[in-house]
Amino acid sequence: MLREVLRCIDEGIHVVDAEGITVYYNHVAAVLDGLPEGEVMGTHVLEAFPSLTPKTSTLMKVLKTGEPLYNQRQTYTNRRGKRVVTVNTTLPLTVDGERVGALEVAKDVTRIQELSEKVVDLQSQMGKPANKRTRQAGLFRFEQIVTGDPRMLQEVERARKAAGTRSPVLVIGETGTGKELFVQSMHSASPRSNHPFIAQNCAAIPSSLLEGILFGTTRGAFTGAEDRPGLFELAAGGTLFLDELNAMPVDLQAKLLRVLEDQAVRRVGDVRTRPVDVRIFAASNEFPEMSIKEGKLRKDLYYRLHVVRIQLPPLRERKGDLPLLTRHFIDKYNRQFGMEVTGLSPEVEERFTAYDWPGNVRELEHAIEGAMNLMEQEGRIKSEHLPAHMEPLEGGLSGWMPEEELSLPELLDQVEGEWIRRAMAACRGNVRQAAIRLGIPRQTLQYKLRKRKEVLKGGQEDR
Repeated sequence: MLREVLRCIDEGIHVVDAEGITVYYNHVAAVLDGLPEGEVMGTHVLEAFPSLTPKTSTLMKVLKTGEPLYNQRQTYTNRRGKRVVTVNTTLPLTVDGERVGALEVAKDVTRIQELSEKVVDLQSQMGKPANKRTRQAGLFRFEQIVTGDPRMLQEVERARKAAGTRSPVLVIGETGTGKELFVQSMHSASPRSNHPFIAQNCAAIPSSLLEGILFGTTRGAFTGAEDRPGLFELAAGGTLFLDELNAMPVDLQAKLLRVLEDQAVRRVGDVRTRPVDVRIFAASNEFPEMSIKEGKLRKDLYYRLHVVRIQLPPLRERKGDLPLLTRHFIDKYNRQFGMEVTGLSPEVEERFTAYDWPGNVRELEHAIEGAMNLMEQEGRIKSEHLPAHMEPLEGGLSGWMPEEELSLPELLDQVEGEWIRRAMAACRGNVRQAAIRLGIPRQTLQYKLRKRKEVLKGGQEDR
């Protein structure tokens, strides 16, 4: 049964005894390494993977030191010449105080590493030669921001004023509110507009790879490492945008803070620093104060980046922009699709107004694009063209009353439970979208759901 459990796990598992001889090697590890299980079983780890040494093999390190390694990047070449990049967690195995072997759980990030390196190489090529740099095509500008909402217009004006300086800017807003639109507009309006604009989503890359991508690597820093500049160096003279900053590992945030303070970067494995002239924009889809409280964001980094704060309201708080945005997206896809859609039917207008738009402007655009894919060449968007999940919650609380007289705390608890159930149903069990709809942090909703286990029945995992 234990072997079957290990076989079904979707991560590579490699176990060696105290001498480094493989005693367990699951199918996922074999696929990951590109080797048959039989070639590795009963073989010393350094024989199976000759490009590794006692110093570079995570398994051999743990056998020697007895200390666990967590999320350690390892690059090696197997016996068939295939380059493999993994993120390993390696643990010593001890029985009755005696070290009897080591267990390694490996996640394959080879493809992510390759794509990341290609992106860095392309960014490097885009920045050359320096004397021929021109304004980057395709970046947004302030005049492309579609809004008539007073709060949004106020944030646009704040962003315009801050565009001409070199101070860091922190943009806060839910997913789909247009954070990168603002950041690109600020770069386009800045004195750095003829220099690189580079964006990196901190949640899109495993933490073990993100450090090398940001700061660069030096040959020999780890097995397979090459001399390669990071995004800070490639953005020299321009702007580096770090999206979803709250997803960056806390230990890496400390290194980022050092770079910002010193205005110099040290590549992974290097001993010397390189000066960098880069303006930093950062964005968070959560309130940073909440991220600090939850231990996901360093307070000192927050204060370093929180020089200028741009806070974008969600679409549900600026529904006066719906007609403007709807017209803008219909015109956009009319041009792209060669259509002549004239607008929305009255029923769809009512549904758009009643809907909470948890995905914000991005969801509105995709809803219109999807509807126009299902339409004739002309006419109005009708209800049958919209996705089913856009049905509004029916009846508010007008049709709901407690079954008996309750104290105020009991009544409030029942009302809260009713709204949570309705939000979870409307969002099809998606905790994150339900939290946005309810206007509370995801972690708060998860806590409330744990207290109300019945709400989770039939729901989906948070995503």
